[in-house]
This record gives sequence, structure tokens and C-alpha cells, in this order.
Amino acid sequence: MSARSETRESLGFQHRHLLGIEGLSVAEIDFLLDLADGYVEVNRRADKKLGLLGGRTVINLFFEGSTRTRTSFELAAKRLGADVINMSIAWSSIKKGETLIDTAMTLNAMHPDVLIVRHPDSGAVKLLSEKVNCAVINAGDGSHEHPTQALLDALTIRRRRGALKGLLVAICGDVLHSRVARSNIYLLTTLGARVRVIAPPTLLPSRIERLGVEAFHDMRKGLEDCDIVMMLRLQSERMQGSYVPSVREYFRFFGLDHDKLKAAKPDALIMHPGPMNRGVEIDSELADDIDRSVIREQVEMGVAVRMACLDALTRSLQAAAEGEEAR
Repeated sequence: MSARSETRESLGFQHRHLLGIEGLSVAEIDFLLDLADGYVEVNRRADKKLGLLGGRTVINLFFEGSTRTRTSFELAAKRLGADVINMSIAWSSIKKGETLIDTAMTLNAMHPDVLIVRHPDSGAVKLLSEKVNCAVINAGDGSHEHPTQALLDALTIRRRRGALKGLLVAICGDVLHSRVARSNIYLLTTLGARVRVIAPPTLLPSRIERLGVEAFHDMRKGLEDCDIVMMLRLQSERMQGSYVPSVREYFRFFGLDHDKLKAAKPDALIMHPGPMNRGVEIDSELADDIDRSVIREQVEMGVAVRMACLDALTRSLQAAAEGEEAR
């Protein structure tokens, strides 16, 4: 039995995959955040390398480009001691017509332990997870979910504010196309925060209030008394047709600047999942404000959260395997 051996029932996170925040309990989210909190300190010391995932293989399978998320997952896996493979989809068989199912079967034959998957289509990561024997982490699928982004956002807030319960959080911008917004709404409401979404009508999903949020079309009204202001990237690559009259007009009404921020609490924190379009979603001066902006902290928390997710999933895999052996 290894030093990390545990029964599956004793684990704080018993899922085989992490495909989304929706459906996770308060205890499961808290377990991942607590685990990640410990990894923050590991990442700040001189010797950052651990051997927890020694002998394990992690594959980054990104069907969409992403420097920040892919690098963060790669760094997290390497700091835990795993072997990491980055698959370049641009040169793979996918581009030659191979189906996602074929890819799953090919990867299965290589016996990886964890697949980290980003895909432009909602539901594609879940489909792949049903065809492989290893753990799968959703690194973003279409406009559906991006669970590790929501977890790192929550960890950033928790370390600054102590808890999320009772906080008033505004999610502003392109909510319609944002998987980050959906995962954050699920997580924040589960942990007891109040959530507002602020966007022009063209960039809000219909009946968004069903998710337990308040919807606003006016930035100043929506930001009133907010503790956290979470800006979203305007995802023009997902837009077919005209959703905003112009970038200049979008910034005038929905971009975060000093004037609009006055409506929020004086100590409200500013967040952005990146990459930022400065002068479109957020004023450059605010983005770099060391007293209000926690955007750089979000990047740091991302590595810690992804270490925690890899740790938790491999523990769950190991416990399940040992349970099978015991039977």
C-alpha cells in the first residue's frame, strides 16, 4: 500500500473526472480549495517539486489554443512529479479527419492516468471521458464550463476575503459565450454568494435568472455595493453576427473604468480570467491597480488549484483501483 492509499469513502473528492462545477457539493468544493491552499505555499518555496505523481502520465489535449491554461496545467503536473505530454492538435490525426472517439481509443491504448482536455464544442469533453479509462479534467468546453477557472477565482477571493458566503459578486460582459461565467455562477451560488450578471441584452443568455442570479443591463446599477467585480473577455471569435455596435461603444457602456467602479464598495476587488482586451473590457490603469486588481493573483492560484485537482483525482483513481484489488 502506498503512503497515499485511502479508501474512496475517506476522500473529500470521490469523482473519477472533473467535468464541471455543476453538481459538486459544498464539501467537495471546500476540499479542493483547502488542498489548493496548501499548494500555494509549496509554489512559493525554493524547492517546488513533489513526487506525489511519480510514475503517472498526464496528457494535455487542447483542441483550442490556450497559453495560460495549458502552461498552468503543465507546470502543476510537473511540480507533482508527473510525466507530461502536450499533444499538438494542429499536426495530429484530428486534422486528418480522425473522430473524437478514435482519438479516445488511441489515447486509451497509451494508458495515461489523466487527460486534460479543452475543446470548442460543449459536451465534447464529457463524451471523451466516457470512452477512456483514465481521469479527465475539463479545461474548457465550448460555452459550457471551465471548472478549474472557477476554483482558482474562488481561491483568490477566499484568500482575500476569508469566505465567499454573503459576498455580492458581479460578473460583467460577454456572459452569453462564457464558460467561465457559468462555472463561476454554479460555484459562487453553491458557496452562498449572491451573484449579479451585467451585460447588454445581446450578451446575456435567455432566462439566465434560472441559475439564481440577478440580471442588469446598466453597469452602475449592477455594480452597486458589490464586493467583487469579475470582468469577462469579449469573445468575438465565438460571435456570428453583430452583438455590439462597436468596441468603442461597448467600452463606454460596459467596460470597467474608475467612474463605473465608484458604484461598487470602496474595497471591491477586480478580477479577469484573461487574456484581457485592455480598453475594451477594462481600463488599463484599473487592471494594473495593485490595491484593487487581483488578476495576477488569479494566475498564481491557477497553478495551485490545478495541482489540487490532479492530486485529488489520482487519489480517487488509486482508491478505486485498490478497492477493486481487495474484491
